[in-house]
Amino acid sequence: MRGGQVHSPNRIFTESAAIVPKNPARVPLWLGCAAAAWLASAVPARTGPACPTSADHIVTDRPDVTNSSLVVPTGSLQAENGIDLVSRGSARTLDGTNTRLRLGVASCLEFFVDLPSYVGATHGGASSGFSDLAPGVKWQLCPLPGEVDLSATAGMGLPTGATAVAGRGVRPYLQFPWSRELGAGWGVSGMFTTFFAPSDPDSRVVVEPTFVIEKQIGAHADIFVEYIGDFRRHDGPGHLLNSGAAYRLTPTQQIDFHVGFGLNRNAPDMIFGLGYSVRFDNLF
Repeated sequence: MRGGQVHSPNRIFTESAAIVPKNPARVPLWLGCAAAAWLASAVPARTGPACPTSADHIVTDRPDVTNSSLVVPTGSLQAENGIDLVSRGSARTLDGTNTRLRLGVASCLEFFVDLPSYVGATHGGASSGFSDLAPGVKWQLCPLPGEVDLSATAGMGLPTGATAVAGRGVRPYLQFPWSRELGAGWGVSGMFTTFFAPSDPDSRVVVEPTFVIEKQIGAHADIFVEYIGDFRRHDGPGHLLNSGAAYRLTPTQQIDFHVGFGLNRNAPDMIFGLGYSVRFDNLF
């Protein structure tokens, strides 16, 4: 099953089109986050061949927002890159290169870093500038009952970018991506993310759930449809419908695209993105 795209924090709602995180989500989402955190701590890590190896094909954190529930193989370095054109009202921005570097440092464990990406206004009054440098770590956990794969991710946006684009101060986040194969090439996946912004009194916490339905097409391609929610106390939630496809040129190279449409006024009107990812194996 192919992975997703969130480059943290999620640029669709926090950087592109000058949309910034708002305030805490409703209580039920907090209960969901607490349950996910408890579940991650209660499930032991995988060992041995259950986690990906260099014999497996590339699995990426793009082009959908939902990240992969699988880590990169131990000793592998994976570079995921893309550009996004975002439209909201009369404002247009071009966001690139959206580079995420992922390094498998041990069995079922990876370190990753999102490099600063430039958000440039191409039309209207949108803000321009670089996003933050954002390192993080992902730990792949054992399958849950029903063969559901789960990972726990912790990351942090460091205040290296433009305030108008990335916000103020350090911005940590927690993520719990999951996935399940259904058979006949079908699969479902999702992710629960909580973003924290301690330095911003107007946007201290944002909760973002996602859900994906995807289908493998032949031996090299996948297509998907995805829902993304952005929940905050004031101004109401944002809802986005995203879809796209990925094609593996080789077992370690992938090209992809995605198109997203906002479902209400708190989401961008339209997003179109292209990407290329490559993995280098057996580095150590």
